Amino acid sequence: MFPLDATALALFLVSAFVGGVTTGLAGFAMGLVVSGVWLHVLTPAQTTALIVGYGLFVQAHGVWTFRQELNLRRLVPLIAGGLMGVPFGIWLLAHLDPAYVRRAVGVLLVVYSLYAMLRPDLGRMRANAAADTGIGFINGILGGLTGLAGPIVVIWCQLSGVPRHAQRAIFQPVIFAAFVATAIGLGVSGEITGAVLRLFALGLVPVAAGIWMGLKLYGRLDEAGFRRTILVLLLVSGLVLLIPGLR
Repeated sequence: MFPLDATALALFLVSAFVGGVTTGLAGFAMGLVVSGVWLHVLTPAQTTALIVGYGLFVQAHGVWTFRQELNLRRLVPLIAGGLMGVPFGIWLLAHLDPAYVRRAVGVLLVVYSLYAMLRPDLGRMRANAAADTGIGFINGILGGLTGLAGPIVVIWCQLSGVPRHAQRAIFQPVIFAAFVATAIGLGVSGEITGAVLRLFALGLVPVAAGIWMGLKLYGRLDEAGFRRTILVLLLVSGLVLLIPGLR
């Protein structure tokens, strides 16, 4: 039996395409974009599994693209912390009320988008192995719980003063490692079901088309205008998740 009706399936496919476009342009944030819709038509476990599945596909390309700029000194503690956090996140996924997960993701979307819009000058935070491990651990918990394995480490890269051109060489390998660990954990826990695999297969074409369009648009659109548009969409998605009773 197919898991979605026609309306829910259309929402799933359209949001998958929009998520692909966002990823093609920014290198991350697909999970942030699609979760605002998917958590209303899918279960939290299905949403996590699909975000992770598509994330493996997308982030593997990014890691290969930036392989010459990889910073192992930063990557090792971030990835190690993430690998410790992912199992805890997967455990929480099986024990938390779905409504709490939706609200938590909604708060994350609102906080992240408002932070990125305002960009307050908080000064440069000192990055060291202990701090990177802690950030990686929190990032891993979030990845295991929701499939959103990017926002924490991306914000940390910004706060620790990593140059923009080097950020993707850090956060994309970290996200990829978290997705690998999450995929293994979800498989072991039985969350990768036949329904999830059917949805994944259906969503591959719009995701790939979105990535292709995002790459084509990359560098052609006004960066500031596009950034504002994406952040407004993230903010709206977060607010929708926080509206009581809206499914």
